[in-house]
Amino acid sequence: MQEQIQLTPGPLLDPKGNLVQAGYAFSLVKDYDKAAVKGGAMRRKEWDYYYVGNSDYGVALTVADNSYMGMLSVSFLDFKAKFDVTKSIIVPFTVGKFNLPPSSKEGDVAVEDRKKGYSFRFLNLGNGKRRLLVFLRSMDKLSTPFHCDITLEQTSPNSMVIATPFPKKGHFYYNQKINNQKAHGYAKFGERMLDFNSDSYGVLDWGRGVWTYRNTWYWCSVSSSFGGHLLGWNLGYGFGDTSKATENMLFYDEKAIKLGRVSFDIPISSSGGDDFMKDWTFRFKEDSFELRFHPLYDRHSDTDVLLLRSNQHQVFGLFSGSFLLDGEAISFSDVPGFAEKVFNKW
Repeated sequence: MQEQIQLTPGPLLDPKGNLVQAGYAFSLVKDYDKAAVKGGAMRRKEWDYYYVGNSDYGVALTVADNSYMGMLSVSFLDFKAKFDVTKSIIVPFTVGKFNLPPSSKEGDVAVEDRKKGYSFRFLNLGNGKRRLLVFLRSMDKLSTPFHCDITLEQTSPNSMVIATPFPKKGHFYYNQKINNQKAHGYAKFGERMLDFNSDSYGVLDWGRGVWTYRNTWYWCSVSSSFGGHLLGWNLGYGFGDTSKATENMLFYDEKAIKLGRVSFDIPISSSGGDDFMKDWTFRFKEDSFELRFHPLYDRHSDTDVLLLRSNQHQVFGLFSGSFLLDGEAISFSDVPGFAEKVFNKW
């Protein structure tokens, strides 16, 4: 069985830029200080990523400062119409210029250039509320505009937090996922409107760290409700040394249950590659959690430019299964979410 180490309060990094402690927590108990990072200015990566959606549609919003470049991105997804559009804006050599806050608890993200036609504002309203305001003057070749105004409200004080070291000195990843945030608002792409209301939920993927060059990660995220209860989870693996803790956690109403190791069983096609649109299963090594995934839509992109590459399969669909909670078996079916496999050279 894996050793699960719970993080204690204090600084995240020692004077050499290495993690003081590796492990997990239910909140940001470690203090991230950008000035303490020693792993190389161009290897530092910081991002705030939001996904808001339901079983029919969703929107993804990203502000990332990867040092040698910044990225501002919007994805607009309509699963029933089998439609998606993504616009990514690259800003060279940001090296911290986006001024992303050192904590998710306070501070705003604001990156704007009105002359170039974009504005990304992620506002921390306090008391677990956030407002996402994004505008793009042109999101596609037809100069179709995009605008969203979405408010998220946390439903639990618990979140998934993990501090993960890499084998290379000065390299680490400090990550928080805040699931099951109730969403209200809208996203509009031209005449297409997505209305986020009582059946819509959001997740924040907050990441700060110094990464190695080549990585593959697997991530599964659900923020939803079933049978009158809030239900969500965060599952993932594929990079760094997770011997002290995984990032796997189940959320049921206000409860957060730490999980052990998991593997994503993606079907294999006749050609020997991953068949992302066939049903997946998940194998839990230490937990009584049965989970199946029926894909509905694969948002695939493969960007390959010189020494940089990002090959992403973010697959949206419906989850069914069961788990034990305090000795009681809880079953669920057709809960919306996504699972992904991403390979990066960055």
